[in-house]
Amino acid sequence: MTKDFGHRKGIFDLSFEIQNGEVFGYLGPGGAGKTTTIRQLLGFAYPTRGRCFVNGKNCHIKQEEIRGFTGYLPEDSLLPDNMTGLGFLQFMAHMKGIHSIELALQLAERFEYSPEIRIRKMSKETKRKLGIICAFMHDPSVLMLDEPMKDIDPMMQNRLVDLIMEEKRRGKTILISSSTLDEVERVCDRIGMIRNGILIHVDDISGIRSSMKKSYIITFESEQDAQRFTKEDFMVQSIYGCQVTISLTGNMQPLVKVLGDYPVTGLKTKTQSLGELFSHFYGGDRNA
Repeated sequence: MTKDFGHRKGIFDLSFEIQNGEVFGYLGPGGAGKTTTIRQLLGFAYPTRGRCFVNGKNCHIKQEEIRGFTGYLPEDSLLPDNMTGLGFLQFMAHMKGIHSIELALQLAERFEYSPEIRIRKMSKETKRKLGIICAFMHDPSVLMLDEPMKDIDPMMQNRLVDLIMEEKRRGKTILISSSTLDEVERVCDRIGMIRNGILIHVDDISGIRSSMKKSYIITFESEQDAQRFTKEDFMVQSIYGCQVTISLTGNMQPLVKVLGDYPVTGLKTKTQSLGELFSHFYGGDRNA
């Protein structure tokens, strides 16, 4: 599928599948095309060419039916300022065709959300909690969560991770878009990477982890030991006095084995950044 806005903006020749009961992480920087993809899947916009389906239903013909069994958390929610949270939840229940907001109130308690407050008085985090509750309140079989960790503190992020894992165990199909690898690798079975509207890599989480490089900053007891270590079979990034920085992919057991022969006073790790990870799969900015 392609949605071309012109000036290289949009999504181009995009093709992927998410299996029933799978949690799929959709990873990319801001403006990569993640939200555009989700809007296509929900039938909010029409493609330039191509088609997409959810549970075998054409997203641009059966969009109302799809939205009925899908929970959607947009990256930025436009909420009516004059309503209370409770009033909005009741309104959304009516729109979704559900007769009880009991599940919504359970979720409100879980996320320490007070539904009596008027939306105009809510902080960004409180509004985000309301969006999360709305996405899950009708017990949907499919969830599309656009940057779900945005604007919520670490404790609430952990509660959301727990909720996603519970839904995963119940067999829900979940698409999570994010610009941060840490957010998606905790819960996802597979990850697709998109940049400048092009899907560049899809792999399961173990494959992604094994491809990631880590920098190890090793501090030796003496400069002589540091110099001697540089002759070992590792990719040395830099050496400064007693400190050597190397790059390593996959298991660090070979490094641990070699370091047993050296007097080491310190060892730090630095995981490959998102930008570096994209460059690894994409061939650098020149090809973006």
